[in-house]
Amino acid sequence: MARGISHRIYASADFSKRRQRRLSTSKPKGPSPKGLVPKTQVGTSSQRKEEENNFEKEDLTVPTSGEYAGPGKKELESNFAIEEESAEVYWEEEVDESEKEKKSDDVPSTSNEFTVAKNTRKLENGNIIRVVEDVGVLQKETSSVNKVENLTKEVASEGKLLDSTKNKSHLDSVKSLKIDDTLKAKTLKSDERTEDDSLKLKIEMEVKLRKQEIERLADQNFSKGNKIFVYPQVIKPDQDIEVFLNRSLSTLNNEPDVLIMGAFNDWRWKSFTVRLHKTHLNGDWWSCQLHVPKEAYKMDFVFFNGQNVYDNNDKKDFCIPVEGGMDIFSFEDFLLEEKRRELEKLAEEQAERERQEEEHRRMEAEKTATDADRAQAKVEIESRRENLQIVLRKAVKSADNVWFIEPSEFKGEDRVRLYYNKSSGPLAHSRELWIHGGHNNWKDGLIIAERLVSSEREGGDWWYADVTVPDRSLVLDWVFADGPPQGAIVYDNNNHQDFHAIVPQCLPEELYWIEEERETFRRHQQERRLREEAIRAKAEKTARMKAETKEKTLRRFLLSQKHIVCTEPLDVQAGSTVTVLYNPANTVLNGKPEVWFRCSFNRWTHRLGPLPPQKMLPSDGGSVVKATVKVPLDAYMMDFVFSEEENGGIFDNNHGMDYHIPVFGGIVKEPPMHIVHIAVEMAPIAKVGGLGDVVTSLSRAVQDLKHNVDIILPKYDCLKLSHVKDLQYRRSYSWGGTEIKVWHGKVEGLPVYFLEPQNGFFWKGCIYGCRNDAERFGFFCHAALEYLQQDGFHPDIIHCHDWSSAPVALLFKDHYMHYGLSKARVVFTIHNLEFGAHFIEKAMAYSDKATTVSHTYSKEVAGNPAVAPHLHKFHGILNGIDPDIWDPFNDKIIPVSYTSENVIEGKRAAKEALQRRLGLKVFDHPLVGIITRLTHQKGIHLIKHAIWQALERNGQVVLLGSAPDPRIQNDFVNLANQLHSSHGDRARLCLTYDEPLSHLIYAGADFILVPSIFEPCGLTQLVAMRYGSIPVVRKTGGLYDTVFDVDHDKERAQAQGLEPNGFSFEGADSGGVDYALNRAISAWYDGRDWFNSLCKRVMEQDWSWNRPALDYLELYHAARK
Repeated sequence: MARGISHRIYASADFSKRRQRRLSTSKPKGPSPKGLVPKTQVGTSSQRKEEENNFEKEDLTVPTSGEYAGPGKKELESNFAIEEESAEVYWEEEVDESEKEKKSDDVPSTSNEFTVAKNTRKLENGNIIRVVEDVGVLQKETSSVNKVENLTKEVASEGKLLDSTKNKSHLDSVKSLKIDDTLKAKTLKSDERTEDDSLKLKIEMEVKLRKQEIERLADQNFSKGNKIFVYPQVIKPDQDIEVFLNRSLSTLNNEPDVLIMGAFNDWRWKSFTVRLHKTHLNGDWWSCQLHVPKEAYKMDFVFFNGQNVYDNNDKKDFCIPVEGGMDIFSFEDFLLEEKRRELEKLAEEQAERERQEEEHRRMEAEKTATDADRAQAKVEIESRRENLQIVLRKAVKSADNVWFIEPSEFKGEDRVRLYYNKSSGPLAHSRELWIHGGHNNWKDGLIIAERLVSSEREGGDWWYADVTVPDRSLVLDWVFADGPPQGAIVYDNNNHQDFHAIVPQCLPEELYWIEEERETFRRHQQERRLREEAIRAKAEKTARMKAETKEKTLRRFLLSQKHIVCTEPLDVQAGSTVTVLYNPANTVLNGKPEVWFRCSFNRWTHRLGPLPPQKMLPSDGGSVVKATVKVPLDAYMMDFVFSEEENGGIFDNNHGMDYHIPVFGGIVKEPPMHIVHIAVEMAPIAKVGGLGDVVTSLSRAVQDLKHNVDIILPKYDCLKLSHVKDLQYRRSYSWGGTEIKVWHGKVEGLPVYFLEPQNGFFWKGCIYGCRNDAERFGFFCHAALEYLQQDGFHPDIIHCHDWSSAPVALLFKDHYMHYGLSKARVVFTIHNLEFGAHFIEKAMAYSDKATTVSHTYSKEVAGNPAVAPHLHKFHGILNGIDPDIWDPFNDKIIPVSYTSENVIEGKRAAKEALQRRLGLKVFDHPLVGIITRLTHQKGIHLIKHAIWQALERNGQVVLLGSAPDPRIQNDFVNLANQLHSSHGDRARLCLTYDEPLSHLIYAGADFILVPSIFEPCGLTQLVAMRYGSIPVVRKTGGLYDTVFDVDHDKERAQAQGLEPNGFSFEGADSGGVDYALNRAISAWYDGRDWFNSLCKRVMEQDWSWNRPALDYLELYHAARK
């Protein structure tokens, strides 16, 4: 159909059911046909060309968006404009070329049949009127006979002589069959025409009724003053509709062009722009056809003139509901599902790109490495060639009265006899004679070892040995000895020159070196690839173990409040239905007659808002109640609280933190937070104690969870800058009467801003220890906040640590939160309350949330005046260790890398290496390690007692540590002298700091003793377990939270999702430490299999930052709430 005049829509696939030869009898959906296509019959080429030229003169805008056209929709002409009842209307058939060819092959007799149709088109009031006049059908009835006769002539013309009688008989038979087929075809065609006539009458009636209905609606709406209507009047999804606008009632009444612009579902789905055309209807009615997609619940649109004049229903837009399809919520789910598929596709494409990039990098790296292997082989061969030339110049065929070879002419792989005159050298009195030999300047080392036997040859004390000449030998190398390799004492090595014999029939030297270079290259390449494969396999295993550990820890995290709340299934998936189980007996709602569940998603920010309160129902037994929730596809977090009434009352909101459970598989990821740590220590560049470890390790763990972390640190003149990457000067700013230079670099993959005030506050050669430390660090805190403000930072969280950066909280609340940093919230962590209580008290008062480094320590300090008034925002979160720094599988300091799978082998090798390094007796007895600062806090009186107790139990003791107090240091020096004198093979005190040695002690010790008087968290016991050493600790602070006694803490461990992992004691006297240490040593002696399984168990427990990082993120979110 020519495109210049007709406006087109697309009908659904069931609009017309097609058959090859017969017109469809299926009806369109709805009260009347959705669109009829006048069938254009075959005309002459000149007619079609003339028609196309006429149509192209018309100005019709095709829709700018084909999105409303569904797949399989057929192009239709506007139907309401057909005026002649006698017009023949056909369903448009689509027959592909293969079907046409098939028909041609099946019925060759119809090849000369054709239909002549004449199309007459008129344009009235902007509408198409098509009258199809049937001119007639002409047939050549004799075509079949003519074809047969022609066929006969063709056969004869090819020189094939046929008997005339046979030809005539065959021709009559063929003619008879063709005539019968023709008669049958005519009968069938007559039947089809009868059926087609009936169908045409039915279609004509439907068209007429549709036309009348549209005319009635037009008159009705015009009389009511309605400017628009649609047909059908009830719009359904996946349907073709016609939209009518009365231009005379519109703001477009004087515009020559009218277009509709719209979309579906609040302008969010499948936009369209279509030109309207004037109709034949009474009044100034214009119309166009549209397709309603199956996802639609509403159609939104406006009219305009194609430029800047609009009719938008008084700025309210026009909208028509779509009935019987999706509702708004189903459409939201549909969009999310589409988004999910899109993200999956993008992820697959990204993965493929990364795979290709990795393959390209691998190929480039292989090429570079291969070139290096080839260059290395060349250098090695040049060196060997030079050395061999020296040997060749010394080589001879024989040495008079010393040695000779028979036969004198030989080559590689020949069997020769080498004679030696025993009386010619230092072996004259030896009982045995041996030859130790090789070839080509000992290229492959010692490869010949044969015993010589005495010969009857005269002229000396001749002995001989039969040897095989190594392949590709240029020269033989050997010495004589009085015994076999590893057993000889006296040698005749030709006065330290060795013996060298020329191989007379050797390879040409140039050819030999070409082959040697090639072989050396292949050897280097193979060795390198084996190394690379070993490194790759180790890295993959490390990554796999880390991922498995993270998964186990996340499961522990999800089960950590199982006694109060959990979900079924445990892993909540987006798009699934989940059951929340709640036990009010363990909460403030204990005994309440009703429990109501209040839920939302994405930290209470989900587009659906909070769901309606839901009354929880009894579960299978006990006091547990349950509620069921459908998790949307765009959820990444499930949030809920519980209340006693539908309208509120008493709430259980998890002590102000709310309950949160991560959702997996959603199409939306949690937006990252921006956390800035302001601290005065950071490992490994400025570390004094555990504070530096926490700042670095916590930051890395949070960064690994896809959040943004920055650290602000003083630029000390004693920084270990070798650990800072890409250190660059950034800018300067002025504050406090001095210039402050800002430097930026990366430490352990973390971005760090170094502040260097030019007043010299941090040019002291130390971190702590100056008389004005409080002034120095107070200045730094103020300067750090000033920098954040001046440089345009907008962090979500400012995290400050201990007394040294405690002033940040007060300064922020008093000044900076009102001037550009209003978005931030302050979190303060107490690492040790023993120092700077005044500053800590201020920070506790002004911070939004406060923490300390273990749950038990938070209870121990709860009565402190600096803490007590603020318990409502005070939380205990355990520290962790960095699993990359403390990793026995990748530790290069220990002799054998190991995991829990080979812990016994690894620790046995480490113990032997430790014993040898420190000069201890190498034997398998229990070894107690102590790694600590020697202060009263660490229980030095208990340490001394434990040393003697371990020695009394026939164990060994290794202590590594130093004392900041000279008196304590001297005391331990005296103890070391005493022990080294009395128990030198079983005790060693190393009174210094030696990190490599600490790795060896953690790996080689059976037990690590930590008898601290108080310990906010403690990292020593965590590192010990990482290396499979069993902790023996005093029950205090973080030691109590991490070590569960094998005899007394089974239930306490199970409540944490753990198994017992060590030995502990109470009290601070010798009896307490004896109780724990004796049980530990006895277990080593009495049950080695059980003890070995305990070592394996503690290695598999996760004491990294995986869990603490999750707890800190919950705290950060609570601070922002």
